[in-house]
Amino acid sequence: MSKDFDILVVGELNADLILRGEVAPVFGQVEKLIDEAALTIGSSSAICACGLARLGLRVAFVGKMGDDEFGRFMVRELSARGIDTGGVVVDAGVKTGLSVILSRGADRAILTYSGSIGALRYSDIDPALVSRARHLHLGSYFLLDSLRPDTPKLFHLASRQGVTVSMDTNYDPSEHWDGGVQEALRGASIFLPNEKELCAIARQPTVESALATMDKKQIVAVKLGARGAVARFGDTQAQADSVSVEVVDTTGAGDTFDAGFIYGFLAKWDLARILRFACVCGSLSTRAAGGTAAQPNLPEALEWMPISNLQSPISNL
Repeated sequence: MSKDFDILVVGELNADLILRGEVAPVFGQVEKLIDEAALTIGSSSAICACGLARLGLRVAFVGKMGDDEFGRFMVRELSARGIDTGGVVVDAGVKTGLSVILSRGADRAILTYSGSIGALRYSDIDPALVSRARHLHLGSYFLLDSLRPDTPKLFHLASRQGVTVSMDTNYDPSEHWDGGVQEALRGASIFLPNEKELCAIARQPTVESALATMDKKQIVAVKLGARGAVARFGDTQAQADSVSVEVVDTTGAGDTFDAGFIYGFLAKWDLARILRFACVCGSLSTRAAGGTAAQPNLPEALEWMPISNLQSPISNL
């Protein structure tokens, strides 16, 4: 059956205020000068949605915003990229979140006001919208306070509709790494953590030992930063390097990696090819400030793939 969307992304909406410069903030009313400031699309889920749309996929988004300018900015920016925002709920009782990011090349410090992020509920998600997608991606699990207990229910709904599921928990600010995450993961076809997140959730000291605890029926792709990524599915394991670019800002690199991985999964590529493509997408996204400005389109990303890995785009686009 034909679907209206390739991807339904469920997650948080907040803007990013990115401050660039080789400085560190100091209390005591000390003023420091920075090199650049920019208001951009923020939130891991929204950045991933933009990366998916940039690759040519049909994307819809579900999230919650306040009735304020930050929320309207986010919806305008998503809509401008062709993303369907009909599933975004406006709640005048909350304020849209904001992250202030101090970026220093390959590293960054983040202060986040969560605002409306934790207010998204299962009841805010239209089941009919889920059924209209081929795949559902959920990001920032640990920030979605109201949705988190019902995440297994959401994934079960998707499964009943024949919709595959991916999940990127992102970091747990409380550093408890529980909250039912194991139950939620059982409903996901793909798990997309970075190495710190994987080890913390599995309560293991290394990526290798953490992978050994994961369900072999689930695809697990682990982001290793500048060292690339490793993935495992069943008894098959793949590793890929990042590509060499001049890094301006790593904000959103992992989310753009997720977009590339999901693209390859829907294209039914083999695991090694999917992982390489995801690393290409994540690496290329670091060439400009913000999470979306340098996200590659499909032809640009394919230029970095080995000749043997060049494949036709997804057939139904």
